[in-house]
Amino acid sequence: MTNQRSATVANSSSPDGAGMRIDSIDITAIRVPLKRIYRGSYYQMSHRSTLLCRVTTQSGIVGEAWAGDEDAALLEIAAIVRQEIVPKLLGRDASQVEACWQAARPATFNILRDRRLGLVACACVDTALWDALGKSAGLPLWKLWGGFRSALPMIAIGGYYDDIPIADEMEQLRKLGLAGIKFKVGGRSPAEDAARVLTARRAAGADFVICVDANQGYSYREAREFVRLATEADIYWFEEPCHWDNDKVHMRDLRATTGIRVCAGQSEFSATACRELMSIGAIDVCNFDASWSGGPTEWRRAAAASMTFGIQMGHHEEPQVASHLLCSIPNGTFVECFHPDRDPIWWNLVANRPKLVNGMLTLPNGPGLGWEIDRGYVARYRVPLSGD
Repeated sequence: MTNQRSATVANSSSPDGAGMRIDSIDITAIRVPLKRIYRGSYYQMSHRSTLLCRVTTQSGIVGEAWAGDEDAALLEIAAIVRQEIVPKLLGRDASQVEACWQAARPATFNILRDRRLGLVACACVDTALWDALGKSAGLPLWKLWGGFRSALPMIAIGGYYDDIPIADEMEQLRKLGLAGIKFKVGGRSPAEDAARVLTARRAAGADFVICVDANQGYSYREAREFVRLATEADIYWFEEPCHWDNDKVHMRDLRATTGIRVCAGQSEFSATACRELMSIGAIDVCNFDASWSGGPTEWRRAAAASMTFGIQMGHHEEPQVASHLLCSIPNGTFVECFHPDRDPIWWNLVANRPKLVNGMLTLPNGPGLGWEIDRGYVARYRVPLSGD
């Protein structure tokens, strides 16, 4: 009897939130072929994929957002949203985002399934719910979440292992108006990678931000050697420098022995795990990914912890939501994107994407995320889902 009463209370909406009751949740899978294969340290990709989630409320307010960049698991994530999350959220008050987040959380509990699949599924819905709440309040999310600033520098993830001359890539990024690059390393020897980064510095100029990302590709000794050889490149941060199996200790030691800023967090599944990176002294910058960890609700918990440790916050790619999260706090760093050939979704799906000015991305003042979606682009690259 107690369990039945608790369930009734959890699913009820307050009178003030009656108009925000969730009537439907719809998802669309988008898959866009890339113009070439992109190769990092130990991975490669040929497509850019995402899930677009649309939450419609009783009053007609619609929250809409896309999250995740999984390709091979795209349809499986879509099935998790439809079969495991939607039935638990229909009829709930969309403005009670924390309650909705908690109700969706069991989608991450299957120990025989890759945990990230459930997390991305939750993130799709969580981000759309926040968009709906922002629209209900008449506020852009960067203001709703704190409103520290309305613009941040945007940098591109690049430096992939391919045949494009590094100097040409730097010129392309500068022409796009970007403030810097997060350059891929870890797939060659420290000497080869250091030479590549030094070439990028010479081509880009002293005012261009250069971060590097090994995607956990180096051993601790290799990471130290890379830092020594690349000193003249003036690297802002060294991201995920060491192999995953002992990376917390190795990142801590790399900071202590070289003085370089270390960044990590995108591979973590929870704010708790990010807090452990901070408490052990492993990082200077936490680039937790809201779309890989359950949504903005969880990311904001990691950001709150970062303030108590004096840690800067980043966000692994996903500029459509990262920009709002990072602008809402005082310790945000850079908004990450890719070259248009690497992420055609960001550059084409957003009809009102603002032009970069002096490397800065200025956020819209429209309510919620504020992005206008190009429906023709969605239709062109939509992937049929079972039951469509």
